Amino acid sequence: MLTFQHVSLSLGKTEILKNLNFEILPGEIVAILGASGAGKSSVFRLLTAEQRPTLGKITLDSTVLGDLDFNSVQDYRQQIGIIFQDYRLLNQKTVFENIAFALEVCGHSDIIPKRVPELIKLVGLESKENTFPKTLSGGEKQRVAIARSLAHNPIMLIADEATGNLDPKNARSIADLLLKLNKERGLTILLATHDPVLVEQIKPRVIRLEKGRIILDKKNCPAVEAFKGLL
Repeated sequence: MLTFQHVSLSLGKTEILKNLNFEILPGEIVAILGASGAGKSSVFRLLTAEQRPTLGKITLDSTVLGDLDFNSVQDYRQQIGIIFQDYRLLNQKTVFENIAFALEVCGHSDIIPKRVPELIKLVGLESKENTFPKTLSGGEKQRVAIARSLAHNPIMLIADEATGNLDPKNARSIADLLLKLNKERGLTILLATHDPVLVEQIKPRVIRLEKGRIILDKKNCPAVEAFKGLL
């Protein structure tokens, strides 16, 4: 379970997040919404331990994120997978090599021959393993990024504007894949998105931020309500 307890974040004299309190249960899908500057990216930076809260405590299961030292942060980050709007693939590496790289850098090269083909199959790219990113569509690139994020078998996936660069058809396809991962693997998924298509298809619990505060926290929130005043 992920818990935010009275979490605030200040940068200098500017208060970015203000007394956030929520729990996310294992297997939940939660969309973090808000206008630019509302605090979504700051929540994700706290979750990846790039920043520490100024006040309060963040806990994932028994791990208190603010207590982690450098080595413990590296171990913790293997429990979470992260995908981004811009994919962040290595253009000089094939699909197979991009996914394998996540294991190589952590000293797990021994499991690459078994693990990487499993992940390629999971995201539906069996015929693309020797393909370089420049020849892939946007949807295919995001599938590679998702496979890479799952290399360490994380308990939580953070998707930061995962469909932001995709057309509606590919956005729906990625939404279907996220639902599959949630249903078949029990993967907890946190989304930051401006995409009503994604929210309408997945029907996540919605936490909406405004000026660093939670103004809405609702399960199965319709997209029209979730994005009211944002679009």
